[in-house]
Amino acid sequence: MAVRDNPVPRSVRVGVYVDGFNLYYGLRSLRGRRYLWLDLHALASRLLKPGQTLTTIRYFSAHVRNEPGALLRQKTYLAVLETLGVDVVLGRFQEQRASCRICGASWRTYEEKQSDAALAAAIVGDVALDLVDVVLLLSADSDLCAAIEAVRSVDARRGGKTRVVVVFPPGRRSDGLRLASDAWFPLGEAIIRRSQLPDLVPGRDGARYHRPGYWN
Repeated sequence: MAVRDNPVPRSVRVGVYVDGFNLYYGLRSLRGRRYLWLDLHALASRLLKPGQTLTTIRYFSAHVRNEPGALLRQKTYLAVLETLGVDVVLGRFQEQRASCRICGASWRTYEEKQSDAALAAAIVGDVALDLVDVVLLLSADSDLCAAIEAVRSVDARRGGKTRVVVVFPPGRRSDGLRLASDAWFPLGEAIIRRSQLPDLVPGRDGARYHRPGYWN
């Protein structure tokens, strides 16, 4: 009698999708700037369960405006993320005019655009291409409920079952995301503290990235 080999079960593929600004303000709410030098690869790896494999980390943000020092620090951090293999996707800020209904005064403001749409498109695209089995969404932006609904629609057409797990940054919550997801949990300070980058990170082509002193 022939002996049939038991197939080796495929590990569960996890994609991590990070709302950069949402995470930034969550980290700031903890210890000011102390935790901004965050190793996303180490953090994502610590969030995995046994039998899961990290397949991609995508980070969505936009360059800060009108603050040269802040922009330099942000570019340094983004370069480190890319060195670690994180897919960095940048949106932009769009100029708008705001006004006071009482006195009629008006002023210029800026609203971040595109990164939320790019994040949603990346999630739906990766699910449609069957690249992930679990979506780990690090955000508390209820606008991303639409992306989860789109994942459900894609799953229904292709007969798959993608789990969507929402990780809320410190001090941030969304009832909409909580109800739309398969599971959710808050990102605790202990895991953030253990996932900090070293003060000096070797980059590509001999580059060396130092933790900004302003973030100490």
